[in-house]
Amino acid sequence: MAGGKQTPRQKMINLMYLVFIAMLALNMSKEVLSAFGLMNEKFEASNTSAVQTNAQMLSGLDAKASEAGGEFTTAAVTAHKVETITKSFYAYIGAIKTEVLVGTKVNPETGKLPYEAMDKGDNLDHAWFSPSGYSAKGKEVLSTIEKYKLDMKAALGDNKKLSPILAEVNAKFDISDVKNKDGILIPYLDYHYKGFPAVASLAKLSAWQNDVEKVEVDVYNTLLGKAAVAAASYSNYEAIVVLDKNAYFQGEPVTGKVVLGRYDANTKPTSFTLNGKPGNIVAGQAVVSMTAGSVGEQTLNGQFNFLEDGKNIPLKFQGKYVVVPRPNSATISADKMNVVYRGVQNPMTISFAGISDNQVNASAPGLSKVGNGKYVMTPGSGTEVVINVSGKMNDGKVASDRKVFRIKGIPGPTGTIRGETGIVKGPKSNLEISTIGAKLEDFDFEVGLDVVGFNLKVSGQATVVVSGNRLNAQCKAVLARAGRGDQVTISEIKTKLVGAGSYLLPRTAPVIFEIQ
Repeated sequence: MAGGKQTPRQKMINLMYLVFIAMLALNMSKEVLSAFGLMNEKFEASNTSAVQTNAQMLSGLDAKASEAGGEFTTAAVTAHKVETITKSFYAYIGAIKTEVLVGTKVNPETGKLPYEAMDKGDNLDHAWFSPSGYSAKGKEVLSTIEKYKLDMKAALGDNKKLSPILAEVNAKFDISDVKNKDGILIPYLDYHYKGFPAVASLAKLSAWQNDVEKVEVDVYNTLLGKAAVAAASYSNYEAIVVLDKNAYFQGEPVTGKVVLGRYDANTKPTSFTLNGKPGNIVAGQAVVSMTAGSVGEQTLNGQFNFLEDGKNIPLKFQGKYVVVPRPNSATISADKMNVVYRGVQNPMTISFAGISDNQVNASAPGLSKVGNGKYVMTPGSGTEVVINVSGKMNDGKVASDRKVFRIKGIPGPTGTIRGETGIVKGPKSNLEISTIGAKLEDFDFEVGLDVVGFNLKVSGQATVVVSGNRLNAQCKAVLARAGRGDQVTISEIKTKLVGAGSYLLPRTAPVIFEIQ
């Protein structure tokens, strides 16, 4: 359009073309600005969730360190260093985001930032750059990034398990000059932020925070795994005294064994002492054989010795047993919990101290015997069940006892899409062919669950009520009008217990599918 001589009419036409192209570019820029805004929303939502998840993981590691000690304590120390470094850098990035938004107000009706109006980057341009290059603030940003990398290196140390994470930190926060499309080196902040719209810079800063949180969770996961492996070392075993009975009559032989916390026939200590005397070791277990003394609590103590990497590893143990004159109460315990649940078979162990299992009888509605000392309770109606126990002693006398157990219903399950709970992500096509299910989280029994109905809801569209566990034609029609980023809520899930007739479980928690 600029070549050769042109008539006034042609010049006017060319000018109109330029105006038209400029208008198209303006419209496209608004779409791009909105896209950056939506991207920032996704990052911020993910960051909020990651902060909570990381806090829970750290709390779990602290609990493990408190319970098990050893390698878990060392792992917890490293984890807290990483937490401190992460919080500091995350907050610093958050402060920069606040600077980006100076002068920008949230729309009171939508609660969102005016993305399409955030096409200028004056705040960062004035704060980070000067005619001679970086300003003092710009240099501070680079030095803070370098400090984060150095602090992480110091916290993770020479741990080979953590070296890939450290490499990822250095890669994601590499502030070296960047080559542009013409092969010219451009300073890092110039390349990524100078002259960029505020909304684009905001999204990039949120991405930084996302990278920081991911590094933190990777560290916690690796530390937990490494500590668990180290816990299997001989130096972290716990010796356990296992007697044939919990209590003994006066003058009765005390028999049993002392084993490691993880019994294995291949686990063979080099030596073993019991109460200061050498003991016998058979197939990796120390054999206990002695006579019970006076009535009351008695103590067993000793030491295993192992050879590991050419070093002798001593492992001390101590156990207690009680010598009683005669049994006076039954031992009744639920193997999995202190209540029994309606609708499932509750395994129970029932015994009488000092009486053989074959001389013990137990009775209660719904209770059946499946082996020596082993029972199954299938409770019926009501809120409690009473178990009566009697035991025949060697002298022919009968001892009896009873205990009351509470009866509870099975807790409400959680809805699933293709077996996943919470917010499940994927394309619409995945949801269309997925099965809606349910699972009982943190429930110790194996049970079968069937979903027989649910509601499907996409924001802005009518709720679809479905019978069965798969999406019907009406659901697919609703999905066809949904777009990327929309969330599909599966709620009012009706769940049945397999083998329990028409009995529906309590309210099933909903599950959300986010379209990508």
